Amino acid sequence: MDKKTVLLLGISVLILLIMLWFIGIEEVVAALKIANIGIIALAVVTQVFTYFLYTLRWQILNSLADMDVSFKRLLPMVLVGLAVNNITPSGRGGGEPVRAYILAKEKEEYHFEDTLATVVADRALDTFPFVVLAAITIASMALFFNFDLWLLVVMVLAVIAIVALLIVIVYMCINPSFGKRVDGWIIGLVRRFYKKNSEKLENQIHEAIAGFQETMKLLISNRKGLVYTLTLSFIIWIFEIIRVYLVFLAFGANVNLIVIGEVFIVACLVGMIPLLPGGLGAVDGLMILFYSAAGISASVSAAATVIERLISFWMATIIGMLLMPYYGSSVLDKISLGSSNEKLEEGLDE
Repeated sequence: MDKKTVLLLGISVLILLIMLWFIGIEEVVAALKIANIGIIALAVVTQVFTYFLYTLRWQILNSLADMDVSFKRLLPMVLVGLAVNNITPSGRGGGEPVRAYILAKEKEEYHFEDTLATVVADRALDTFPFVVLAAITIASMALFFNFDLWLLVVMVLAVIAIVALLIVIVYMCINPSFGKRVDGWIIGLVRRFYKKNSEKLENQIHEAIAGFQETMKLLISNRKGLVYTLTLSFIIWIFEIIRVYLVFLAFGANVNLIVIGEVFIVACLVGMIPLLPGGLGAVDGLMILFYSAAGISASVSAAATVIERLISFWMATIIGMLLMPYYGSSVLDKISLGSSNEKLEEGLDE
């Protein structure tokens, strides 16, 4: 973990502590004491179950791309990817290339561009139900919550940006001419910023994009597999919301499951802001604010949010970081291709 990430994590934790101080740390601690440990344990089990669902979806996508990898080998890779998403200020997307790199490294017969394609497909399938839920949530909260106009605009723009990115990725894979234009755009950037062995690097990029397109086409063409994995994606999001609901239930909060889901979706949108690791601090504050607006006391909202983030954010982060040394200390360095020209060439060579 680099110094910048550590600093951002520290700032985010400080923001959370300040918010708890304003609410009243003693009141939050008192709320924590009344929590039902059994229900919290059930929330933890629910979160662990979602890890298995994440892994199952990725395994299915790998099998559709003719990559046979056992569930047992994929699970720790998923956890490492989740941890990297949490600790890097990358809009919750830094863990995807890490997953692809680890799989290509562990299974030498698979190329990085092929494993990256299954990871991108996995991410897209996760994003599609989120976009649907986010659109419904924004419309609903605009009607029933007294939002400032600027916040609604920001959330709508965030959803539009996500949809646009998905369209570009899918269209690039089904339209060869558009794929060539994307290829040319990337090559243009390479020629501008990378002078050493430019021709060799350009050939590697051509091969990587061609392999990526081929694998993505294979995945998109399998309708039965897409329906199955897309259904699985909606189930995953349902379990994510149920986990949050269970945490609030543990504190005796009488709150509607739909309200829980709405606030959770909005918090996820904020969590995509690339300035904060995993949206830490901003997400916590927003969840406390909206749950309080929904009629839950500030102390219970804060206590439940702290527990929920321990389960959803810190548990995956800690487990993933503990597993990371198993794959070698170079994993994060080698996947950070944009940090230096040498690393860019080295990453594509592999």
